[in-house]
Amino acid sequence: MVYIPIEEKEFDYSQDNTKMINFLKKYKDAETLFDHWKDKYEEAYEYTMPSRESFYEETVGQRRTDKIFDETAVVGIQEFASRLQAGIVPTYGRWASFEAGSEVPDELKPEVNEQLDTITQYVFEVLGGSNFNQEVHEVFMDCAIGTGVLLVEEGDSLNPVKFTAIPLPRVLLNNGPDNKVDTVFRKRQIAYNQIMVAYPKAEMSDKMLKIIEEKQSKKANMVEGVYKLYDESNVEKYKYCVACMDTKELIFEKELKGIGSNPYIVFRWNKGSGEVYGRGPIFNAMAAIKTTNLTVELILQNAQMNISGIYTYEDDGVINPDTISLVPGSLIPVAPNSRGIVPLNGAGKFDVAQLILSDMRANIKKALYMESLGKPEGTPMSATEVAERMADLSRQIGSSFGRLQAEFVTPLLRRVIRILSKQGRIKIPQIDNREVKVISTSPLSQAQHQQDVATVNNFNQILAQTFGPEILNMVVKQDEVARYIAEKLGLPDKLIRSTEEQQEVMKNLQNQAQQANMQQNELGNPNQAQPQQQGQ
Repeated sequence: MVYIPIEEKEFDYSQDNTKMINFLKKYKDAETLFDHWKDKYEEAYEYTMPSRESFYEETVGQRRTDKIFDETAVVGIQEFASRLQAGIVPTYGRWASFEAGSEVPDELKPEVNEQLDTITQYVFEVLGGSNFNQEVHEVFMDCAIGTGVLLVEEGDSLNPVKFTAIPLPRVLLNNGPDNKVDTVFRKRQIAYNQIMVAYPKAEMSDKMLKIIEEKQSKKANMVEGVYKLYDESNVEKYKYCVACMDTKELIFEKELKGIGSNPYIVFRWNKGSGEVYGRGPIFNAMAAIKTTNLTVELILQNAQMNISGIYTYEDDGVINPDTISLVPGSLIPVAPNSRGIVPLNGAGKFDVAQLILSDMRANIKKALYMESLGKPEGTPMSATEVAERMADLSRQIGSSFGRLQAEFVTPLLRRVIRILSKQGRIKIPQIDNREVKVISTSPLSQAQHQQDVATVNNFNQILAQTFGPEILNMVVKQDEVARYIAEKLGLPDKLIRSTEEQQEVMKNLQNQAQQANMQQNELGNPNQAQPQQQGQ
């Protein structure tokens, strides 16, 4: 059972257990809030991801495919997740970098950026060797419906960071005073004899230890809670608690403090004002999805009638419908002057149904951006065409992409950095506690930056054609333009020469030009040196 109800009457509030009372209150508030969304999400999962966990009680292996007669949405949501993964966190290559923030002095930025580039490379080596790519695809499928939840934990010596996509039926959320998600409850079922393994630092009461001894392999309903504390200003701090809901006991708690301390990454595709849970593209396509499945169901029913047939007969007492076998070669006796058995024409029109299906499937594909990058089986696209299509996709999902950057990419990398720093694997350079910013270099980010690059190139071209290259060089800082374009395209900082190196190269080029001019002058006037020798 996934859904864990709370029966307040089972808890003895007369006992001095303020922490558990507070925990149950927060849990109940989050549970009540989700009741408004449960049916909507359940319907979306039934039509698009029937193999995903249900929000209601269900038996193991229970069928949830009774409503699916058309696979457009089922396949589309998988393609959507793959496309989103390729655009934001591609499997191969770096899709973000760490750079010195604007508060770091300019003279220190080259050195700091060089260190941060090495850290960036190591971070993506860790991500590539972990289970990140598998879990992120699953969590992006949840995001297609509305809300994704990714758990980022410490791993082992081989895999320092471990990722887990938490199904939405196992999660309860709530907003804080700033209208951002500040409370996450995760519902788990663990065998009683495995509780100490899952939570080695748990403090068990005698009652709890007795229950563990008695029930052993039976499942216990556990809840992990993480909620933000606001007792210190400008400090990111959380309370992490673990409770056994069967005994109403709080068995573990600790304080999480600092940027990236929250292990849960919660992100939404889109959301309404004041809402906690998100609304994904599947929400927009639900009418088309339900219509498509209903239409295909009716088509199949009509096809069955046309294949097997419907027949009429005169009730003359001779024909017994219970003994008639409508198979090839059968002989059916009929009375003289009787019509016998007559087939009844079906009323369904397949051409109309196909028109409806075509429109509905097109709406589903449009909602899931299935046509944005073309079909994989088609002619391979050029790099320019891919870039143009990616730019078009970035414009279509502009607002959602910005939300994913703020709620997923940045918190994810901050969490990974915190874990690796805690393990002593990396050390973030500190410059008087100045900021280190996260820069997205994913294909979708670069597509958005292409417009900025195009603006700069157009300005340079127009200025050069109108006033000439001399005026262009006088007006525009070409070295800064190159650095600006490199930053927009996500080029590693180590590939760009520093200001000192640029000056040195420029000096060498000038010296080489002077030497070439001198040699050219000597070759052009070979007798220039003779009068000087005669004068001596």
